[in-house]
Amino acid sequence: MNIPHKMARAAAALAAAARRQLRAAALIALFLPLLAACYNQDSPTPDAWDLTKRQVDSISFSTTHHYSQNYNFIVSADSLRLVCQAPDELPFDSVTVRRGDCVVVADFMTMPHDTIDSVWVKIARDQITQGWIRESRMLPGVEPDNYISQFISTFSDVHLLLFLAIIVVFGAFYGLRMLFRRNARIVHFRDIDSLYPTMLALTVAAAATLYASIQMFAPESWRHFYYHPSLNPFALPLHLGLFISMVWAIIIVGMAAAEETFKQLPPADATLYLCGLAAVCAIAYVVFSISTLYYVGYPLFALYAAFALRRYLKASHCRYICGNCGAKMPEKGVCPHCGALNE
Repeated sequence: MNIPHKMARAAAALAAAARRQLRAAALIALFLPLLAACYNQDSPTPDAWDLTKRQVDSISFSTTHHYSQNYNFIVSADSLRLVCQAPDELPFDSVTVRRGDCVVVADFMTMPHDTIDSVWVKIARDQITQGWIRESRMLPGVEPDNYISQFISTFSDVHLLLFLAIIVVFGAFYGLRMLFRRNARIVHFRDIDSLYPTMLALTVAAAATLYASIQMFAPESWRHFYYHPSLNPFALPLHLGLFISMVWAIIIVGMAAAEETFKQLPPADATLYLCGLAAVCAIAYVVFSISTLYYVGYPLFALYAAFALRRYLKASHCRYICGNCGAKMPEKGVCPHCGALNE
């Protein structure tokens, strides 16, 4: 009786083994085409990577100079004289492009034996007006053809910056002195019950400190941003994205501070307060953008942030809201805005 039982068990074991082998064979048959599809038969390099020497030179030039062929400029100098012939030929003819002309980079070349500037750039206004010019002579006389780069160029002009700094400092101090004399509301001293003005002043100071830091420690990244600007902070490197985020924050917090000021103060007092806030922000920008270049801005910003936050926390804040008009009240009683009695 045991023999048939053993034979049945052996047959069942053989059947189970056969089923396992069939499943393994099916899995192998399923995955073999996938493995074959992943095999690369040393296909030739795609045309996108089959670059000529000229294309490689153009990419290398764009990496180091941040612009290349077909880049658009606007002439900002009074005029630029272009040599019609190539730099290695005798320059008999020349043409001139003038302020406001739109030009495009048509070509570039390197002259190793040129003792003044080895890089020559060919720019063209149209089919007739085109020629070669040294890069060192071209760059101070042109601006990228976009509004952001032109704003950066104007705002970064050294002479204009110094002139504005002198006007801003003297004008701001005079305005603040007048506000103190009139015992008017002013940020950090007789502030309104809102964090937005303090946040705005601190954000301007932080942005000025970061801007000067980028100029010192990452000038090439700023130069690349100058030629290829973007207002999207997520499409930029971390330090540039942080700076653009601060610029957006200045706009948003400034709008919030203006709205909160007109809610808490009469129109005339609100206008005076916002003028004083603008003066404080202007002084903060000038002081921190210049002092950071000499490494003094970092401890100065820490002291200013501690001072501003301490002054805000120590200021008397309204703990009550009028049940009639919703205005803030420092204490219960008659509302100074609508005259309603709040108990």
